[in-house]
Amino acid sequence: MRDRRGLLIVFTGEGKGKTTAALGTALRAVGQGFKVLMIQFLKGSWRSGELDSARLLGGSFEIRPMGRGFINPRALSPEDVRLVEEAWEAARAAMMSDRYDLLILDEVNCAVHFGMIPVERVLEGLAQRPPRLHVICTGRSAHAKLVEAADLVSEMTELKHPFRQGIHAAQGIDY
Repeated sequence: MRDRRGLLIVFTGEGKGKTTAALGTALRAVGQGFKVLMIQFLKGSWRSGELDSARLLGGSFEIRPMGRGFINPRALSPEDVRLVEEAWEAARAAMMSDRYDLLILDEVNCAVHFGMIPVERVLEGLAQRPPRLHVICTGRSAHAKLVEAADLVSEMTELKHPFRQGIHAAQGIDY
């Protein structure tokens, strides 16, 4: 496993499924013996099923929620920006630790889009990662420079969503 080239993957778009796609990739990676870390840049205290599932996989998959939850991009608080900074520093430390085979930067695209972290800083850090480390960046509005740097980009497009029919988030499906 140590002689392979790590891929930079971006899951973006307005449709549902970006984090879910990253979690599916993580599950596949754990099945191949990989160590996986997901750093959640904006998600925080809301209890989601993936946190418990990751614990059930033992030490192979760790998820670190590092934000306060969903934010208002029109009224960013200094605390939210500080938490994104901490998440980025944790991501850089994880990249340089050489402990992981796959690193998921959940909602980092949104943090860049909202101006909470410059895209140049993210690209610089990604360029310095160990060559074998796979990285997945999720979130709406992926920056064009990140899309250009990526090896694989998938865009989720909403065709139909239950929320539009008045159906709220479903346990086990959405969280």
